[in-house]
Amino acid sequence: MNNLRSPLYFTVVRFASASSNKQSCKLLVLGGGTGGCTIAAKFRPKLGKNQIVVVEPNDKHYYQPMFTLVGGGIKPMEETNRLESSVLPEGVIWIKDTVANIDPESSVVMTKLGTEISYDYLVVALGIELQYNKIKGLEEALNIPDSGVCSNYSPKYVQRTYDTLSKIREGNAVFTFPNTPVKCAGAPLKACLISEDFIRKTGKRDKFNFYYRTSLPVIFSVKHYATKLHEVCSKRNVDVALKQELVEVDYLNHEAFFKDVERPLDIRPIPYTMLHVTPPMGPPAVMQSHPDLVDHAGFLRVNKSTLKHDYFPNIYGIGDCTNLPTSKTAAAVAAQSSVLYKNLLSDIKGSNAVKYKYDGYTSCPLVTGVGTCIMAEFDYNLQPLETFPIDQSKEHFSMYWMKKNLMPFLYWNFMLRGFWSGPKLVRKMLHLGLSP
Repeated sequence: MNNLRSPLYFTVVRFASASSNKQSCKLLVLGGGTGGCTIAAKFRPKLGKNQIVVVEPNDKHYYQPMFTLVGGGIKPMEETNRLESSVLPEGVIWIKDTVANIDPESSVVMTKLGTEISYDYLVVALGIELQYNKIKGLEEALNIPDSGVCSNYSPKYVQRTYDTLSKIREGNAVFTFPNTPVKCAGAPLKACLISEDFIRKTGKRDKFNFYYRTSLPVIFSVKHYATKLHEVCSKRNVDVALKQELVEVDYLNHEAFFKDVERPLDIRPIPYTMLHVTPPMGPPAVMQSHPDLVDHAGFLRVNKSTLKHDYFPNIYGIGDCTNLPTSKTAAAVAAQSSVLYKNLLSDIKGSNAVKYKYDGYTSCPLVTGVGTCIMAEFDYNLQPLETFPIDQSKEHFSMYWMKKNLMPFLYWNFMLRGFWSGPKLVRKMLHLGLSP
């Protein structure tokens, strides 16, 4: 039988579930995004029908890594999403609601509409929240047509990027990186380089200045790739400045104000024709339900090797909502999912087996233009953990093709069905078993 249930079947189950005041399950998954769907798919064959509950309020599931390509006019928006009902596995109960409270001591979760869910085991996969409201004037600018302000990070705004690129004729194109954790730390620079490539290929490059402003002290956290990215930016005349945080957007006068991270009173404007903003991001507020659930920054506190919660042994975490010290990407979730699955399954069986360990693997395909991509892969120690026996710090068409075509295919057809846990086995084979 197909692993994906029909939308009609899901509609019946979700409303039947939501109409009940109480629900109990073996495994409760909070969030139906990349991590939540992947974990539900992995456990469904082991736990049986109706033993897994997924709480997710949205009707659509987005493949967010494609947003950068949509913003650059490389992919259409319709390829980024599918119905949530089509990506959750058959036999999983979907409660279409928002998490309102988590009580880890009682192993109970309450939803916004009043459903009480008791669980034996909990996987938190709530992602990270976009906080456009944290920058003065930004939301207003994004809601004004032809303001020149855009953002690839939200399905609400991503199409504005290509629309803006297509309309502008000259001036300053400014790209930002906030002073918070973000999903895919390479995406802001990708937006800049893809846009520069578009403008150059339309014959208007000499009429534009490109600025990349990041609050970080480095252009990219892994030196192996940062060196090459600086070379690319220098070659293409992209003005890069570090430790610069966007604090205000004056859309009436088309000015973006940046604060020096080390000298907060030093705030300077840059006039813009196009302003691409990566918004500040933060952990979901509901995770603050219990002080021991999260760390000082509000992210779910889990063991960085086993993914088990530091204090509550029946709770695991995956993806962007956790405090794992690695880049928040879909590739990281794929690698985490295998470790989480094996360790949690061991707990469910009551086994004392040696715990599987996550090494921090993550990947960021740094698309630098149509047909070129630097495939960054690295671990907790910010050391390259590359799959292919080539220098991945260089721009390659093959890496671009994989980002554009192969990775979406793997995501929809394998990862969300529980069959893809990252390229570790491929890496071992291509490196003759010598790679970790």
